[in-house]
Amino acid sequence: MGEVDPAFVQELEHRPKQGIIEAEGLPIIDLSILSSSDATPDHSQALEGLVKQVGNACRDWGFFQVINHRVSMEKREKIFNASGKFFAQPLEEKNKIRRDEKRVLGYYDAEHTKNVRDYWKEVFDFTPQNPIIMPASHEPDEKEITKLYNQWPEYFNALPICHDREVSEDYATEMERLAFKLMELIALSLGLQPDRFHGFFKDQTTFIRLNHYPPSPFPHLALGVGRHKDAGGLTILAQDEVGGLEVKRKSDAEWTWVMPTPNSYIINVGDIIQVWSNDAYESVEHRVKVNPEKERFSIPYFFNPGHYTIVKPLEEIVNEQNPAKFRPYNWGKFLANRKRSNFQKLDVENLQIFHFSVSQLAD
Repeated sequence: MGEVDPAFVQELEHRPKQGIIEAEGLPIIDLSILSSSDATPDHSQALEGLVKQVGNACRDWGFFQVINHRVSMEKREKIFNASGKFFAQPLEEKNKIRRDEKRVLGYYDAEHTKNVRDYWKEVFDFTPQNPIIMPASHEPDEKEITKLYNQWPEYFNALPICHDREVSEDYATEMERLAFKLMELIALSLGLQPDRFHGFFKDQTTFIRLNHYPPSPFPHLALGVGRHKDAGGLTILAQDEVGGLEVKRKSDAEWTWVMPTPNSYIINVGDIIQVWSNDAYESVEHRVKVNPEKERFSIPYFFNPGHYTIVKPLEEIVNEQNPAKFRPYNWGKFLANRKRSNFQKLDVENLQIFHFSVSQLAD
């Protein structure tokens, strides 16, 4: 990440120190029942139990881990290897695909971002749906759309050295399959039809992020990523054995260290699911702690709907006893606003779903 700027160190020293970490893991849910086509009563009962587990985890934590998910561990290992290979490149090579206001996918690091959540890491973003289609502007009346294309490192296509681009795209296919399965379980847990959410993801704005957290000389001062909530639908995270993710526990608001579980994925519901469920399932704050000695790699998959999606509480959930807690908003415009904040310091607070809260409107 280059030499440390003294001004950056001074800024870190004035930031609030990290809170107490509770060593307790997230719920671990076994998905092996989904691999069976058995139609016996025992299978149906086991499936009902799985749906209940998912619903409880979404309600009580907003996070959970899954095992026996049928994602190819070979493909997972390959994309981690590709990630390590990319971030080991000289900065001048990575800068060839640095993102900017027009090319928002690609490489960036903490020294070159206006996003205050990102402190001590570097990132490479790409989308399985190449290109992503979204509004050209966050302005409500703007009708023009734009296409966001991937930027691939030159050596990703340099045969026979490697097939890293193909590896990345294959892995994305595995993630999409798992994401739809998880959305079906979430739908069932809310009393909905299993395919209730499928239509929202026809023209996805989904993207994958390769994260690299170098060892930090200031682990007591810096965070890899500051406290935040995910704005999209569902996040599926693969992390290495180093770990660093911390989740704010809903029961007592304490920060909980997420112990790495071999071959598992960490799942969290995003703001969109919170709105769709009308607050039944809350998007929860989380952050990443850096390690003083070891570098860390993680790969989140952000499963997001089409840009034209109007996000609002689902009609099957809203009734007189449970009125809508959010006003509708356009996901593409919301996303465009978020992207804008990455490249310029805004005069207003970054847009959040609480800005669409009915209770805030009443206040």
